[in-house]
Amino acid sequence: MERTAERMVIGGTLARCIEVVTDVERYPEWVADLKEVHVLNRDDEGRPSVVAFRAGAFGRSTSYVLAYDYSNAPAEISWIQKEGDLTNRLDGRYRFAPLPEGATEVVYELAVELRVPIPNFVKRRAEGHILHAAVRDLKARVESLP
Repeated sequence: MERTAERMVIGGTLARCIEVVTDVERYPEWVADLKEVHVLNRDDEGRPSVVAFRAGAFGRSTSYVLAYDYSNAPAEISWIQKEGDLTNRLDGRYRFAPLPEGATEVVYELAVELRVPIPNFVKRRAEGHILHAAVRDLKARVESLP
């Protein structure tokens, strides 16, 4: 299993960051390899709690279902994989810390376990791509909103 993390300061409030992260249906607008998102269940507050994703990975399409946990929100939103065709595990979390001037520090953590072995250089490339989408694209999305 591979674990990876990235930290970044985003020029947006904690509330705006949470709003973008929980608006999973709009992910295909700003996450390049994400093809489809379907909310399968919502919690009592209307937040997505079980979500099916289809994305491009390793030159093919992959599907997975994540279950979200908001018990530590707004400081943290986490998820665990319930189903996956290429992965046995795709668990992670966003941790948020408000900063002065309306900025937010975001830490993205991910634990990945693939079903099939692949060379380490391919794994590293995929991890970098996932981190880029999860943090840098999130930053661009949050900072582009009015």
